[in-house]
Amino acid sequence: MTAGEGADDRWARAALSRLAEPTDRAVHAVIADHGPVEALRRISSGEGRWERFAERVRRLDVRRDAQIAATVGARLVIPGDDEWPNRLEDLPIPPWCLWVRGPLRLDEATARSVAIVGARSATSYGESQSSELAAGLVMAGWAIVSGAAYGIDGAAHRGALAVDGATVAVLANGVDRVYPAAHAMLLRRIAQTGCIVSEVAPGSAPMGSRFLARNRLIAAMTTGTVVVEAGLRSGSLQTMNRAVELNRPVGAVPGPVTSMMSAGCHNAIRKGEATLVTSAAEVVELVSPIGQGVLAEPREQPLPEDDLDPDTARVHESLPRSGGIDLDALLSATALAPMVVLAALGRLEDGGFAVKKDGRWRKLRRGT
Repeated sequence: MTAGEGADDRWARAALSRLAEPTDRAVHAVIADHGPVEALRRISSGEGRWERFAERVRRLDVRRDAQIAATVGARLVIPGDDEWPNRLEDLPIPPWCLWVRGPLRLDEATARSVAIVGARSATSYGESQSSELAAGLVMAGWAIVSGAAYGIDGAAHRGALAVDGATVAVLANGVDRVYPAAHAMLLRRIAQTGCIVSEVAPGSAPMGSRFLARNRLIAAMTTGTVVVEAGLRSGSLQTMNRAVELNRPVGAVPGPVTSMMSAGCHNAIRKGEATLVTSAAEVVELVSPIGQGVLAEPREQPLPEDDLDPDTARVHESLPRSGGIDLDALLSATALAPMVVLAALGRLEDGGFAVKKDGRWRKLRRGT
């Protein structure tokens, strides 16, 4: 079918997803001012600055794209549809449309969602943290959004699927294409229970610029973003930066201070661009509305000896765990009066904190 045939709003947006790259400013300006049908008309004219689209216009076949989508069970979602994630409108250049594959409704899944992103060449530590965070968030009622890449992304999707949770994969290529190839089974599982999303037409190939554009979608459609392992030049930091620009909460998981794979996370925390998070509960607190999901301050488990009075505690601290100490040595160690030490030893013995054997005192292990 030709570019202009049947050019209603939905048709025009489908055509634009084939013709224009996702963040084309000139195309966006026309859509914003005159709508997608006029944008398609101008591009199809091939006049002036639109001549650069001539080859793509010549090959355009929206009906073919729709048929490809149908073969994999994908649907077209446009602004104004019930399924459209309204957070995307916060972007300077929102997508013209979204191709969505899978049974999960995109608006419902992303309404309460967290993006988990990070390095492709992740360590086992990073992958385990990503998977555990995803599973914990799912069990707390949140969906997981990521990019289906190697490393942290794949681990996040698998963590969500492991607990039968909702997960969304946002791709830089058509929803009918498998990339990376090694994630064919993972993407198939996501398509069966969650959803796969792309702003480029079916059949489109992954390109470097499309990955960068894809990252802005991940940041925009979610409630907040968590970075798990990222080097100083990691592409996942670009997702984090988009989230910061959109005033979305951003968390970063710390790693070993010697690991360059976590250097980007540490730098973001140090600069105040991200909040340090170490558990799903902390992520929930970060992304929840103010006053909701608040964690109690972490505390060490109280010990029985915490309630000892100061003199008794000093005597207790001076007792060895084995071998024992006589009274003279204990008086020297504590610098307390004899009657005070004797009274304290009596309290410690009665409370099961100390024992006397052959004239020498030692700490008593609790439970023995």
